[in-house]
Amino acid sequence: MKKLILILLLVPFHFLISIGNAQTLFSTSTGEISFYSYTPVEDINAVNKKIGSIINSETREVAVQMRMTDFSFPNKLMQEHFNENYLESEKYPTATFRGKISGNEDFTLPGNHPVKATGTMKIHGVEKPMDLVGQINSDGKVLKLKLEFLIKLADYNIEIPTLVFAKIAEEIQVKGLLDLVKK
Repeated sequence: MKKLILILLLVPFHFLISIGNAQTLFSTSTGEISFYSYTPVEDINAVNKKIGSIINSETREVAVQMRMTDFSFPNKLMQEHFNENYLESEKYPTATFRGKISGNEDFTLPGNHPVKATGTMKIHGVEKPMDLVGQINSDGKVLKLKLEFLIKLADYNIEIPTLVFAKIAEEIQVKGLLDLVKK
């Protein structure tokens, strides 16, 4: 009887393990996202090197998450204004993208692969549909994802006071470099 109970307990566990192993996951917690705002009055740039991301190569799902307070600015006053006045990082601590990579190209095979992910970007508590276009350079064990896109501040209800309006661009250029390792 004990043997039957043990078998009944182990069979579902073995099934769950085989499902998990059938999927190929790539992830990182040290990706990099940077942004740049150009105006004739002042340039603003910042970098966040604590980006979490995961790609499931079987389902082609992708997720990216970052804490807004992890952006580092060359000027501490800019960083303070970014977090307290514009992004309200205490109220909206994270930004995310969740989506699915289109096509059927096997980006786990070595080579350069153009990719497009369609999903939802969430910034400042606002969710918007977004298509991200990038490039994956794969060696089979590491996916090096490079992407670049624009964010319109108004789309995410990020208000810029008229006093500093000339110092901050309405569209922000965002770049990402993520090295996702096979798990």
